[in-house]
Amino acid sequence: MIRLSGFADEIGPDLKLQIDTLRSEGIRFIELRGVGGKNVLDFTDAERKEIKQRLDDAGMAISAIGSPIGKVEIDKPWADHVARFKITLDTAEFFGSPYIRLFSYYPPKGGRIGDHRDEVIRRLNEQVRMAQGRRTRLLHENEKDIYGEKTAECLDIARNVKGMDLIFDPANFVQVGVKPAEAWPVLKDHVVYFHIKDALLGSGKVVPAGEGDGAVEAILRDAIKVRRYDGFLSLEPHLAAAEQFYGFSGPDLFTKAIHSLKAILDRLEVKYA
Repeated sequence: MIRLSGFADEIGPDLKLQIDTLRSEGIRFIELRGVGGKNVLDFTDAERKEIKQRLDDAGMAISAIGSPIGKVEIDKPWADHVARFKITLDTAEFFGSPYIRLFSYYPPKGGRIGDHRDEVIRRLNEQVRMAQGRRTRLLHENEKDIYGEKTAECLDIARNVKGMDLIFDPANFVQVGVKPAEAWPVLKDHVVYFHIKDALLGSGKVVPAGEGDGAVEAILRDAIKVRRYDGFLSLEPHLAAAEQFYGFSGPDLFTKAIHSLKAILDRLEVKYA
């Protein structure tokens, strides 16, 4: 059965509001990125314990840690990023998260990230190595301006970073001029997780699923009905704001995004929880 999740910090910073909004729509998973205006990697030990207890009490679980790992320039000190990544691994283990979302680095100022392909692949492989023995798996998200922003580079990562799978984000492809309906057949064998948001070609404006050029319904039809995908669909609507390290929708727009996704799944006659 398909499981729905979402970046609940897009609803608002307050954890109770996040939980109440998701529970009102029957959603029992969160892709944990932030609470109280603080990034998941910056929680104190006490904050982590409190957040986990409140999630447990509400019957909520974590679908993935929505980390910012890999959203730094490739020429920044690797040792500093390794330290940050170790915090991410510990955080995922603490919350019992099956996945960690990460990225494949920005270019140096004035440079091209494609010129640093070998270092990107080396770092991602090293991160997989560091994650060995942990009960979590690393997932790469396609994202504007990083190495893996387009189809060919995402496939390069999937083929050359063993132990790392892909997140498929239709809107992020649209925003770099890639048609998701063309990217999907190339990448589908490596996709184990979806971010659900849609966008318009040209302007890049983010819209509810099914209202843009992301081919969300067609891709989900193939993924679920043909390929028997039964993982997470994680809502990342970005309907009010889309910044480098977070997005915002508010409870009303987030609920609208949920309803748009549910309408697609209902048309496809797909069961979800």
